[in-house]
Amino acid sequence: MGLIFLTVLSCKSDDDVDVIPPRDREQEAIDSTTEIETYLASHFYNYEEFDNPPADFNFRIKFDTIAGDNASKTPLMDQVSTKTVPDRVDETVSYTFYYLTAIEGEGASPNFPDVATITYEGTYLSNESGFNNSDVFDSSVIPVRFDLTGIVPGLTDALVEMKASTGYVSNTDGTVTFQNYGVGASFIPSGLGYYSNPPPGIPVYAQLIFTFQVYETELGDQDIDTVPSIYEDVNGDGDILDDDTDLDGLPNFADLDDDGDGRLTKNEVEENIYTVNPGENEPVLAENEVERKRETDSDTMITTITTITFTDSDSNGTPDYLDPEN
Repeated sequence: MGLIFLTVLSCKSDDDVDVIPPRDREQEAIDSTTEIETYLASHFYNYEEFDNPPADFNFRIKFDTIAGDNASKTPLMDQVSTKTVPDRVDETVSYTFYYLTAIEGEGASPNFPDVATITYEGTYLSNESGFNNSDVFDSSVIPVRFDLTGIVPGLTDALVEMKASTGYVSNTDGTVTFQNYGVGASFIPSGLGYYSNPPPGIPVYAQLIFTFQVYETELGDQDIDTVPSIYEDVNGDGDILDDDTDLDGLPNFADLDDDGDGRLTKNEVEENIYTVNPGENEPVLAENEVERKRETDSDTMITTITTITFTDSDSNGTPDYLDPEN
């Protein structure tokens, strides 16, 4: 990723253009964290409804100010979790990242390069009409599939801490009801959001808040080479952009021939399919075998599990798809 510059046209001649460079990312990280922490200390969420859900509760997170009748509410700052997250542009900058887990969920957790199905609401903190006013800029009550490598980094940072549902039941009206899904929120500093180049309607350097429900997760395979992208993070640093085995300028997760030997990656691994009937034990995978996907028929409850085996023809410890000699 590169720095994005904001160009402002003044009332000068057509040849004069004022270019405003983006703020220093380290200082902006400090300022944005302070603003988020002020919000967390002065606001609460509807935790009492989550503790004792009303019959018609929709399991949506709502925020309000701690004041007046709400003066005794527990602040978000006492309920959020934190982790250290690196800046995606300047590796010397990091953030104390805050996220809220209202319900963790009981299914699988998405990985950073996976695809997640969620509903969500995105707001930003606005200082224009009094501190801590929030404005909704995007939302969907209909589940949407998102490639986690292509959304706001701070939202991905929160979603990987959640768990999806354990499944769903089909309703007579054609809809489905997900069960035991995760519900949470992320409080995103501008450096993990849109920074100086937001979409229309969002101020520059805005701190973002996303609330969400996590329904499903599936392994991402951005280059469709049958190797899930989580396994294309060869150095295991959580960044799939810096793994380029053949040094051709394409990271492995976007490269159809990872080792540059002229053979497509999908032809250098073996795909296996297992059928598991109800009550049967699942297959025990080999050490060099990983699950790629699974599907369960809702009528027969028969599960089909697809795996891939990382073959190593010369037994040198490097799988064939990463070994230019094989």
